[in-house]
Amino acid sequence: MKRLAVLLWVAAFAAPVAIGKAHAQDQPKQAAPSAPDKLKSMGLPISTKTAEHYTWGDPANPCDGWYLVQSGDLSVIEERMPPGTFEQRHVHRRSRQFFYVLSGELSMETDGTQHIVHAGEGIEIAPGVAHQAMNHGKSDLRILVTSQPPSHGDRQPA
Repeated sequence: MKRLAVLLWVAAFAAPVAIGKAHAQDQPKQAAPSAPDKLKSMGLPISTKTAEHYTWGDPANPCDGWYLVQSGDLSVIEERMPPGTFEQRHVHRRSRQFFYVLSGELSMETDGTQHIVHAGEGIEIAPGVAHQAMNHGKSDLRILVTSQPPSHGDRQPA
């Protein structure tokens, strides 16, 4: 009877573990995460002081961006847009985006309609919707841009 109980236990618990291990081994191997990625994945706080930084737009009046989260299925970026700046009108075929205003006022054009988004508000942009973010205000605009999946490589002029 004890032998039957052991066999049942092995069948119930050991087999799924072995299957899980085999499945994990079948997955493509990924490169080891970089030091900043290791820190992010450890649940440590990330900010514009510690995140990877980039600039975009007019070199005479550049916009700033900080990668707060970068993964295969999610991107969260904080951006600063000085007054009078704008991005090129474009569309994403796969990515859904959410723009959340931290400070300032976002002017977002979507398919010919102008939307004004204030601090504490956000706007969702579905895949396939042409859009353009602009700062027509008198102060810096700070926004969080969440993209799922990440929008890099999924941007086409509109």
